[in-house]
Order: sequence, then structure tokens, then C-alpha cells
Amino acid sequence: MTQLYHYLADAVLLLHFSFVLFVVGALLLTLLGGYRGWLWVRNYRFRLFHLFCILIVMLQSWLGVICPVTTLEMWLRGLAGDKQYSGSFIGHWLEYLLYYRAPDWVFILAYSLFALLVVLTWVYLPPKKKLS
Repeated sequence: MTQLYHYLADAVLLLHFSFVLFVVGALLLTLLGGYRGWLWVRNYRFRLFHLFCILIVMLQSWLGVICPVTTLEMWLRGLAGDKQYSGSFIGHWLEYLLYYRAPDWVFILAYSLFALLVVLTWVYLPPKKKLS
């Protein structure tokens, strides 16, 4: 059973990493797409979902709330008997790329500035509810 928890923890880490890639990648693609004239980057639902994602991250950081995805992963790792990220290759490297050490204010500032940049794309590259 501990092996199952280990695999579930790795799956949660992969999901978390995918979320981060979406948040960062969607902004980069929105900016690039605005420059290149790609219509899909003005899709209202896509942009609203992206804004919602970064605002949740920013709000969590302001409130000092630990990400529930991180909490779930740590709980599963505890059930698996893993005290640190010393498990599988995938788990180790995704953890290495995703988590890093810095004071809390650095994360709060980074998330807030990133959210501000996302909001600014709504001003200077507004989404359209219907693409023509």
C-alpha cells in the first residue's frame, strides 16, 4: 500500500508542476500570441481561467496559506513513509524544479507581480467574448 501512496504523491506533484507550467506558459503564449496576432489568445474563457489560477496563487500567498496541492502531496508522502523527496526519479526532479528556498516575502512579491502582469494583459491585450 505504501507504494500506491508513493505513486499518488508523484502524480499530485506532476499535477502541481503542470499547473505551474500552465500559469507561466499561458502568460508567455498570450504575450507572444498578442504580438503575432493569434486569435485564440483572446479567448475569454481561457483568459478568465488563467486569471483565476494566478489570483488564487496570489491570494494564498497573501494569506499565508500553504497550497492545498502541496499539503495533499506531503500527506501522501507521509502515508508512503517518505519524509523527504527521496522517492522516484520523477518525484525527485519535479520537486527540484518546483520547490526552492527563499523568504516568504520573495514569493508574495513574485506572485503579486506575476498577477499584475496577467491583469495588464487584460488591459493591453483584452480577451474577446466571441471571436469573429
